[in-house]
Amino acid sequence: MASTKSKQDDAAVDQTLPEGSVYIGQSVKPEFIYLRLANRHGLITGATGTGKTVTLQDLAEGFSSAGVPVFCADVKGDLSGIAMKGEPKKGFEKRAEEIGYELDYEAFPAVFWDLFGEQGIPIRSTITELGPLLLSRLMDLSDAQEGVLNIAFRIADDEGLPILNLEDLRDLLVNLGNRGSEIKTSYGNVSKASIGAIQRSLLVLEQQGGENFFGEPALNIEDLMRTAKDGRGYVNILAADKLMQSPRLYGTFLLFLLSELFEELPEVGDPDKPNLVFFFDEAHLLFDDAPKALLDKVEQVVRLIRSKGVGVYFVTQNPLDVPDTVSSQLGNRVQHALRAYTPREQKAVKAAASTFRPNPDFDTEEAITQLGVGEALVSTLDEKGQPTMVERTLVRPPRSRVGPVTKKERADIIADSPMTAKYKETVDRRSASEILAERMEERPSTKEEAAQNSKGRGSEEAKAEPAEKKDEEPGVFISWAYWLFGLDRKGKRLTGWQKTVRGFARETVVDAGEAVGRSIGGTSGAQVGRSVARGLMGNLLR
Repeated sequence: MASTKSKQDDAAVDQTLPEGSVYIGQSVKPEFIYLRLANRHGLITGATGTGKTVTLQDLAEGFSSAGVPVFCADVKGDLSGIAMKGEPKKGFEKRAEEIGYELDYEAFPAVFWDLFGEQGIPIRSTITELGPLLLSRLMDLSDAQEGVLNIAFRIADDEGLPILNLEDLRDLLVNLGNRGSEIKTSYGNVSKASIGAIQRSLLVLEQQGGENFFGEPALNIEDLMRTAKDGRGYVNILAADKLMQSPRLYGTFLLFLLSELFEELPEVGDPDKPNLVFFFDEAHLLFDDAPKALLDKVEQVVRLIRSKGVGVYFVTQNPLDVPDTVSSQLGNRVQHALRAYTPREQKAVKAAASTFRPNPDFDTEEAITQLGVGEALVSTLDEKGQPTMVERTLVRPPRSRVGPVTKKERADIIADSPMTAKYKETVDRRSASEILAERMEERPSTKEEAAQNSKGRGSEEAKAEPAEKKDEEPGVFISWAYWLFGLDRKGKRLTGWQKTVRGFARETVVDAGEAVGRSIGGTSGAQVGRSVARGLMGNLLR
């Protein structure tokens, strides 16, 4: 921190900026965020083109310099430039001179991630880890369909079926459909209509690129919380320009990451600095048309994740995009200019102004519509954790590049990252799909069971009779000839007319019935003919 005018000015600025803080810019005094209060979350809002992305980049640089890892989504590709050293720009140089800030350009340690594995290291999760609530939100399921999905997850847990990818979930749903009557009593009704609807939603999700996200190796949250050898925190940048074409996947994925941080990290209370700062850009995509259950989960995560040492900063155009239950928990605020042409925009301006502690030197509501590019209204938490009075602030210029990296620069950074070797290749271990396939092989099919039950005189009688090849059985006319000469089926002479009539005649007539039945209906017809003939002869010769 220094002035470009003189060393005396340098000293004056340094004295007013407390140790353990992240510099935002200059009003009548330096505006900053205390590191120990950075986990009280924040909000960055403003219309398109007013400087939100630059402010995000400034804060990411500040946290990284303080040794705090950062995660942020790069929705336009511009944020990737943080990995490269900045270049002099006339506008930035002028602003730095105005606020007494020495602009030392530098690159920051960065890791590029990408759900599609195209512009960064592949980032994956299993369907089991995502859970039924977020997956239902992702696929926009009805209450009935979500209920079926919950049953599927419960059965998977009970039967030891890991659901790693979309194929696992598809096969599990098919299995549940075949077992509907079996599981109805224990788990509830599973309708084939609901299963069909979920399968169609899975197809849409796959077409949006979901098959790239679901699988292993799943992301280890600790890999987002690394520091470089020089002590600076890594800036984890998610390539989101393509991901934004599937806004529901984008919002659900970022909420999943927040949930994982909340569930995996230990309680640390209020540390001297955050373990991680998480920037949620285009935050409205998380809250648009969100069901109450999901909003409750977001509110819970935002409220409680502070004690895990994680700060969450929502970035969006309109402050009304963030529900009041969440917005009330955001202590550090940066408000860029808003337009006030339409009734909704005017309402947004009033809402934004009402969230600040008033400053008697200017009208907050009026100032919001008059802010220039790179200028913002800033209010952060003071030493006691109370909001400071809002100030009109010039945001400091970034030290890294403003604009995207080139393809070659991106490829070099990805190749040099130790995370590349860990996550590049997909791992396909034994999971629900393979286990269910093995069960099907061990269990005879329904058709085979039906055929077995309908054989001859029943399964027990079939076991008692010796197995004979069809071509070894005597024909119908030969059987009648044997009977006329007093021979049994094997050609041996019988003793006693009654024995011949009661035994041999019954068998030969049965054979005749079988032959007639076979000529009519194949194997099944032969079985029917045999059964009818046996019934007739049993009554006549008894």
